Amino acid sequence: MSIIGWIILGLLAGAIAKFLLPGRDPGGFIGTTLIGIAGAFIGGWISSRWLDHPVSKHFYDGATWAAAIGGSLVLLIVYRILFGNSRD
Repeated sequence: MSIIGWIILGLLAGAIAKFLLPGRDPGGFIGTTLIGIAGAFIGGWISSRWLDHPVSKHFYDGATWAAAIGGSLVLLIVYRILFGNSRD
């Protein structure tokens, strides 16, 4: 999968993570989108590095999607913990 594929996967994973974890985000739509892209990369890296599941070359692989969404959820939670009250 190319870098463009990972960016598209990250955009979709960020949207799914936002759907699974609703509420106010300090960064809004753009921040959540960037978190989704970063989460896809980090989730894929963790999956291939420590979980011994190499990143698939196919866009529709379920494990790749799970890693991307999981990475996005983790980053979204950390982002809310660190910067959650900055909009008050």
